[in-house]
Amino acid sequence: MMPIPDIDHLVGLVARLPGLGPRSARRVVLALLRDPRGKLLPLARALESAAVSVRTCSSCGNLDVEDPCHICRDPARAKDVICVVEGVNDLWALERAGAHRGVYLVLGGVLSALRGVGPADLNVGPLFERLREGAVKEVILALGATVDGATTMYWLQEKIGPYRVEVTRVAQGVPMGGTLDVLDDGTLAAALSARRPV
Repeated sequence: MMPIPDIDHLVGLVARLPGLGPRSARRVVLALLRDPRGKLLPLARALESAAVSVRTCSSCGNLDVEDPCHICRDPARAKDVICVVEGVNDLWALERAGAHRGVYLVLGGVLSALRGVGPADLNVGPLFERLREGAVKEVILALGATVDGATTMYWLQEKIGPYRVEVTRVAQGVPMGGTLDVLDDGTLAAALSARRPV
């Protein structure tokens, strides 16, 4: 097949999205091009609108059309409980679950020597600003159960320590509906060490 520059360019752009390789990107582009008025043009308008209106919340790092975001502005939120997450996707997952009624801090990554991510690369300024104000009662560390996530949690615990606030972390272990025989050793060990009275 002869290359078609406009289509190849579109496939290349779509292939940059997470979880999409060249083959998946071609399928997406083909689906869009089959119905340009119903799919492609509305998508293009929505992308353009989002590029202009969506911004990063200066208080927590969430994405919204206003700064501060709707979560930080919500008077019903417990402003003295901050849940620290790696990315906006984690914040959105917690919001979907309805599990947290406080506010958030999106780090924008985790510490990683291999990828060259250091403390200066993380969005920790707003967290320490709130801690200095003295209005924080608890910081929940809701980071992934990875080596980099654990490194980041230990670093944050050390830095938060002088502020004398409660530092907790999300429990790890047996998922709802899970059985013990299919879990890896690390998950089982975490589940046992995080046990609590019934």
